[in-house]
Amino acid sequence: MSVFYDVSRFSEYDVYLFREGKHTKLYNHFGSHLMHREGKSGVYFALWAPNAEGVSVRGDFNDYAIHTHLLKKREDNSGIWEGFIEGVEAMSTYKYHIHTKEHNANPDKADPFAFYAEVAPASASKVCSLGGFEWSDKEWMHKRKHTPSHHSPVSVYELHLGSWKRGLGYIEVAHELAEYLVMTGFTHVELLPITEYPFEGSWGYQVSGYFAPTARYGTPKEFMEFVNIMHQAGIGVILDWVPSHFVMDGHGLMNFDGTCLYEHKDPRLGYHPQWGSAIFNYERDEVRSFLISSAMFWLEMYHIDGIRVDAVSSMLYLNYAREEGEWIPNKFGGNENLGAIKFLQDLNSSVYAAHEDVMMFAEEATAYPMVSAPVDAGGLGFGYKWNMGWMHDTLKYIKNDPVVRKHHHHELTFSFVYMYNENYILPLSHDEVVHMKGSLINKMAGDYNQKFANLRALYAFMFAHPGKKLLFMGGEIAQFSEWNYQKSLDWEVLDFPMHSGVQKLIKELNRLYKEEPSLHMFDNDTNGFEWIDERDYESNVIAFLRKADKDEELLVVCNFSDCLRENYPLGVPKKGVYKEIFNSQSEEFGGWGPKNPAEIKSEQKEHHGRKNSILVTLPALSVLLLKKL
Repeated sequence: MSVFYDVSRFSEYDVYLFREGKHTKLYNHFGSHLMHREGKSGVYFALWAPNAEGVSVRGDFNDYAIHTHLLKKREDNSGIWEGFIEGVEAMSTYKYHIHTKEHNANPDKADPFAFYAEVAPASASKVCSLGGFEWSDKEWMHKRKHTPSHHSPVSVYELHLGSWKRGLGYIEVAHELAEYLVMTGFTHVELLPITEYPFEGSWGYQVSGYFAPTARYGTPKEFMEFVNIMHQAGIGVILDWVPSHFVMDGHGLMNFDGTCLYEHKDPRLGYHPQWGSAIFNYERDEVRSFLISSAMFWLEMYHIDGIRVDAVSSMLYLNYAREEGEWIPNKFGGNENLGAIKFLQDLNSSVYAAHEDVMMFAEEATAYPMVSAPVDAGGLGFGYKWNMGWMHDTLKYIKNDPVVRKHHHHELTFSFVYMYNENYILPLSHDEVVHMKGSLINKMAGDYNQKFANLRALYAFMFAHPGKKLLFMGGEIAQFSEWNYQKSLDWEVLDFPMHSGVQKLIKELNRLYKEEPSLHMFDNDTNGFEWIDERDYESNVIAFLRKADKDEELLVVCNFSDCLRENYPLGVPKKGVYKEIFNSQSEEFGGWGPKNPAEIKSEQKEHHGRKNSILVTLPALSVLLLKKL
């Protein structure tokens, strides 16, 4: 097996862009690529290790010999090592042996750009070609291009691939999941990180391979087929992506070439005390190129429809999870991480320039301004921001016994004050059902029946509130046990009517959300909302309008008390006949009613500052949707 050095996948312009932090497709150049050279088959290897004394490729093709196949360092001061090794075949395993100036305890590194890896705890990379897959999602991709998400329904089912149903691979789970999502009405599935990771207990948030779908569930092409199957079923795929920190395992990016290449040397900048992981050095241009190329890789090569950027708050602030004296201020003396801000702006600018029809989500839990504002207006450039404030306030409110909820009314209504400050998605995510926080149904106040009524009301409130929607798996079946990544969801609870009733409720809410323009068209636009009454804290009742264009509107009434309220007066925008089109206390969902009459006629009687009003029956712990006929 000879090594040839007269072959390269880098042009001078590629190197320039890489070093400027502006290369967005480094996966076409770095890593291992099957090639033919003068009639000879083999693999081209390329690695960035500017401070290494030497780099060799060890693999099953050379019995993991250290000195047999040496790469050559380019003479352009780029720090790139490369070479073509004849005879290496697809699926060969390999690592890079990094020769350093000083003793390096972990000289063997997995390929940062590998497309595939061994199944953990093994950690070698695998030579893998991504070419040749036949996509059959042309109809989906065309529809995506012509369907602006901000004016469309986006209802996301958040999923941990390994515990939805244990033991299924990418293709097996795709068929079952697609059928399930179509049945329950979700528009998208969001996968907890599937970028390769060593420790299963990290749920994928401690990443070692930013260009490889985890081998736990199958091959890269099988993951392509997963996405393909979702798209054929009309389901979009969103990936949870972690550019905020990375694992410190020896085969990973940490101390990569004997120096802190991807991370900061000073632990006050480069070590995450909360997660025991390394923080990327966003000031380094090559690191920004690496991360942006990772995001672009999933969009380009796997037809991914959106990326949820994890832990954005931890990236924005230098003092995140740190006490005084444990962090270093920026050059202006502030706590903003200027490098991370630039990276996020460059990321979103690059992604939307190439794929204006995808969605970029920020998990950001502070009041950092303009997260979803355009970069050229001074924002971070995300399409959406997770509304963590809504999630925490609403769950805090609904945990209270109805008797005392009137003292917490502001927790129910505060989100309406800032709901259009950003383009929000409303999450009820995995973070709320782990680490002894309990499942959503177990957070609810009251006895058995009241818990279910409260949960149904919570879900209906979420779907009625402006903003896109997200629900973590298991919530739709009211699973009592806390999520456990080592076991399947408790699907057996669907044998019980109250649990299957919640699933039916989610199905109906998704149907209404998609079919009623008022519930989605102006999710992120001030034209989509109008208060009827937010001040009846004594009754634990709020009422508001959701609106679309062409006079489309729905009246939403929420009764979070445990009292039936009959003949409750509501001001309405127009005179006429109104119909109850949804009641979270319907018997079909496990509720105990009652329902309103088929026709509710308005009368010319002023209420809530409106000339016309109706009288409605509000079941205890209920959310109603009313529509003018």
